Amino acid sequence: MNDDTVRLSMIGRIVRRRWRVLAALAVLGALVGAGASLLFSPGYKTASHVLLQGAPDSSELMTETQIATSSVVLDRTAQALAWGVSGPELRDSVSAAAADGNIVEITAEAETPENAQLLADQVAKEYVNYSAQLIGSSADAASQIRQEQEDALRRQVQETNDRITDLSRRVPGVTVESVEVRTQLETLRTALTEAMAKLDQLDGNGRQAQTVVMGSAELPASPAPPTMIHFVAGGALVFFLLGVLGHLVGARTDRRLRDEAEIAAAVGGPLLGSVDVPVTPDHAPAGPGARWWARLLKTDEPWNLPELNASADAASREIRYRRVLSRLGDGSGVFSRVLVLAAQDDPVARTAVAQLAAAGRGERPELRVALIDPERPTVPDDREAAGVLVVVSSGTRTGWDLVAITEAAADGGQRVLGAVVAQRTAAVPEPGGTHTAGDEALAGSA
Repeated sequence: MNDDTVRLSMIGRIVRRRWRVLAALAVLGALVGAGASLLFSPGYKTASHVLLQGAPDSSELMTETQIATSSVVLDRTAQALAWGVSGPELRDSVSAAAADGNIVEITAEAETPENAQLLADQVAKEYVNYSAQLIGSSADAASQIRQEQEDALRRQVQETNDRITDLSRRVPGVTVESVEVRTQLETLRTALTEAMAKLDQLDGNGRQAQTVVMGSAELPASPAPPTMIHFVAGGALVFFLLGVLGHLVGARTDRRLRDEAEIAAAVGGPLLGSVDVPVTPDHAPAGPGARWWARLLKTDEPWNLPELNASADAASREIRYRRVLSRLGDGSGVFSRVLVLAAQDDPVARTAVAQLAAAGRGERPELRVALIDPERPTVPDDREAAGVLVVVSSGTRTGWDLVAITEAAADGGQRVLGAVVAQRTAAVPEPGGTHTAGDEALAGSA
């Protein structure tokens, strides 16, 4: 897994072998999503629309949206509703945006449809009233200034007309040039008169935007997304994907060897074969709590181990063990005595060693079992042994751990004759109980 790319078959293996863990994570994610929905679900949402009369530009529309959610409008809304909340507390539940057609859309959120509708309508009402007050308060001061400007403009127009009359009288004689000058002056007088007439027709207050509420807000029929169902489904999916990702990351960072060829290369001897070891409760993690969880979630069985065809029964398994022992030897013939090494904290390898000893009992080579401490591996002295046979279960030792065992064998004057890889397989019920002949093989081992 360390150097392999992630394939769909690998993800399928995770789902197939770890579906209980992934299901538990999905349930946990659903519970987390349900809790998050209580905090972040918007509840019911509706909108009220206010029309701005006239032709306001984009900047004016943006200003109106800010007025609609101003503190004054929200404080008046909170006071009118009397829900026991203040204006600043309503700020997270009310928003305003400019829509097409000179419309300000006021959106309100609440826990019930009725409250959402009432909040949207009340904010729109207070916004229209406050906007009217702003226009009315500014109209008085502005009208006086505008009136003074209009009076000054009319005086200037009258002075210009008087000047035109004076110039017209001063034009000498009746010539072509004088007639043309008088005509231009009269044209200018006419234009000024028309401009003053249009000015008189304009509203003294000028154009001021007026707001009108376009009916009551619609009563929402269903909660606004994301609802609790969305949070629950999203939480379950996120935790499920995180579980798959966690398995992939854990397998990629795990340096324990699982491939048979890599194990044999680290041991420094030939691979004699792989044997299957049915999983029993003795192979579960230590401790009652860990064992209970391991059995429930199937975490005691590694998901990324190579698949090995399990033996049909104990007799077939014994034949497989005998075939492994038959490969022990060199050009000079079968060894007379072999030291079999297994780690003390590797129950699968210990079971395989026990069954190897049981399968080779009474035949050559004679097997002497030695359980070593993986932290400080030490191989016992045995001058009669031809070498050591290292038995290790797949996925329990790193390459450096196996190299340390090989160096310990060399320090004891032993050469590595080969390696046997023990693979976990599902336990198959057999007649006569689960007791195996290998249970006594470790008794009295070195």
